[in-house]
Amino acid sequence: MIFAAPASGSGKTIVTLALLRAFARAGMRVASAKIGPDYIDPAYHRAASSAPCLNLDSWAMRPGAFSALVRQLSDNAALILCEGVMGLFDGARQKPGDQTSNGSTADVAARTGWPVVLVVDARGQAQSAAALIEGFVRHRRDINVTGIIFNRVSSERHAHMLRDAAARTGVTVLGCLPRDPALILPERHLGLVQAGEHDSLEAFLNGAARIATDAIDLDALRALARPAHGPSTAISPNSPEPNAPGLNSPGPAPLGQTIAIARDDAFAFTYSALLDQWRAMGAAVRFFSPLNDDAPDADADAIYLPGGYPELHAGRLAGNEGFLAGLRRAATRGAAVYGECGGYMVLGETMMSADGETHRMSGLLPLRTSFAKPGLHLGYRHAQTLVATPLGAVGARFTGHEFHYATIVEEGPGPALFRVADASGGARANAGLAIGTVAGSFVHLIDRAPDRSAT
Repeated sequence: MIFAAPASGSGKTIVTLALLRAFARAGMRVASAKIGPDYIDPAYHRAASSAPCLNLDSWAMRPGAFSALVRQLSDNAALILCEGVMGLFDGARQKPGDQTSNGSTADVAARTGWPVVLVVDARGQAQSAAALIEGFVRHRRDINVTGIIFNRVSSERHAHMLRDAAARTGVTVLGCLPRDPALILPERHLGLVQAGEHDSLEAFLNGAARIATDAIDLDALRALARPAHGPSTAISPNSPEPNAPGLNSPGPAPLGQTIAIARDDAFAFTYSALLDQWRAMGAAVRFFSPLNDDAPDADADAIYLPGGYPELHAGRLAGNEGFLAGLRRAATRGAAVYGECGGYMVLGETMMSADGETHRMSGLLPLRTSFAKPGLHLGYRHAQTLVATPLGAVGARFTGHEFHYATIVEEGPGPALFRVADASGGARANAGLAIGTVAGSFVHLIDRAPDRSAT
């Protein structure tokens, strides 16, 4: 089932985490998914359920890749809890007349057939909730809103008023979560503080599970669950070998045979399905911590610096000469070095932190970035390679996402890595750099491009 909401900030992440932990504690084999491009919420899911969380993206993923992930979830669990993105119907802005998915939670619900449980922030309303619920139930006939969970309910009287209002809609009220400081997670500029940085996460999850168990009818919730159906479980008709490793897995092919991947609080933004694909295709995946001044393994033929929060650790990274020298040695010996977003910034010459201090980075690319005057860059991207790299030959096409506040002070000279466009195919521009065996950009790659996404 899918937990959706009328808008971001309604509490669907808290509800999903509380229920994942509650069902896991009850001994149920539960799996989780997150709709759309997101690295932070899936880490919380994993902490709550002790199982990997898979991202499902109906805009960015090829049909076969999307279907393979749905099958993987269905094969490995008795119950799937999927957290939506933004509001139920919110997605990418596309060309007029484009009938393909906009990546919304509603599109995923229609494709899978999973029922939708609407999480409604009840602050400041009572009887008016009935009109909101009716609108969401009737807006699209190809999805099934089967349950309501009211969140941030102020009192028993408030709960009774909400239940009475919802009774007019015919949708089952599964529970009313109280307004409680124990159900608040700390946030920062890209969303929640990362799960690995939450010092009392276990206590939070256990407390949230206890509150959810008391406030939500778990048996009624479980009874609403339905298996996926239709195109989501079908093999893509363009897949001649449906069981070939990596064929229906999202993301680019392995960057090398032995891939050293930065992983710590500064570099945490990787998709578990991508790493699983690389392993399935025979690549050895090894992790190292730049924050601990680790250098990538000397025998690695590829280095991957994913996104994260290097700006919060810029001074420390600048002083970690073992890490920086290791990157330079890797480039000198001809290893592929690839960085996304935060990783791209670290491949550059300098990074200015929010306090205006400039920190020296690896210097492998002619790039200077800054957080002194942050500017939001957000949205889906079509990307096509302009040079040959381990990502593919010239013209290799990908889908991805961009979400950062960094600004580029200076980029180049040097060949651009990608020609990019937004979800509608507009706002075309060059992006990133590729010099020798070192390449990167601010785009987080999600999948090889579906046939529709020509740039």
